[in-house]
Amino acid sequence: MRNTVNYFLISPALLISILIVFIPGLLTVIVAFTDWNGVSTTPNFVGIQNFNELFVDGIFWKALLNNAKWTLMFVTVPIVIGLLTAMMLLKRKKSKSAYQLIFLFPYILAPTTNAILWLNIIFNPVSGVIGYLKEIGIPIESPLSSVNTALYAVASVDIWHYWGFLTVIYLAALRQTPAEQIEAAYLEGCNGWQIFRYVYFPSIRPTFNIMFVMIIIFSFLTFDYVYLLTGGGPSHSTEMLSTYAYTFAFSAFQVGKAAAIALFMSFFGLLASCLYIWMSRNDLKN
Repeated sequence: MRNTVNYFLISPALLISILIVFIPGLLTVIVAFTDWNGVSTTPNFVGIQNFNELFVDGIFWKALLNNAKWTLMFVTVPIVIGLLTAMMLLKRKKSKSAYQLIFLFPYILAPTTNAILWLNIIFNPVSGVIGYLKEIGIPIESPLSSVNTALYAVASVDIWHYWGFLTVIYLAALRQTPAEQIEAAYLEGCNGWQIFRYVYFPSIRPTFNIMFVMIIIFSFLTFDYVYLLTGGGPSHSTEMLSTYAYTFAFSAFQVGKAAAIALFMSFFGLLASCLYIWMSRNDLKN
């Protein structure tokens, strides 16, 4: 009887997972081996043709490299900023909540709102900060218009929107560190870096690991800010696997090839999940 009740309680979540995750995922795998255009009712099976065409597609490799660069930036810059800010806020008592609200504000704004703000206030070559710098004689162009800087300009917008969220998460984890361990470290004469390394960081390691893996997964799924700010341009310098798949699916009507790219994105997400499992097992051993 108890098992029946348990199965009944988990059945809604299981049903949703099957209908929304498993079945669409299975269909994506099937479509990746066809030439379906998204409209016809009888797609043709083409085997690994879509994958072969992607392997010789320079834009695909450019998008993959951009995703790798994006991931590298996001597992360093926002994490470092978030940790440093969280450590500084840890010592503040009265204004801690106000700072958290301010830092979290960009994260709760819609990506469209953030993109419009940066396009009009920062990157606008006429009325934005870029335009003001040009007026006072500084020879500068909008970083979104250069193939050398566009990727980093888009990433800076996404980092600005995301690091405050990491700060709040890390701060919540840091506050769970046992006070007696911190006091003991101070009594032993540890400096600030040693306390963070040997007391705070081991305490927040589970939170750090899960956020690290989630950042990797989201980096290979990134779409919104790239599409809103550059659409993958100029000259595919900000092209991502997600934007390239979108182009194939809704502009070129090559849904089969878009599904093949989606499988690559899922593969990197699977690798990140395996990384998290490996890190979790090491933590349990230690």
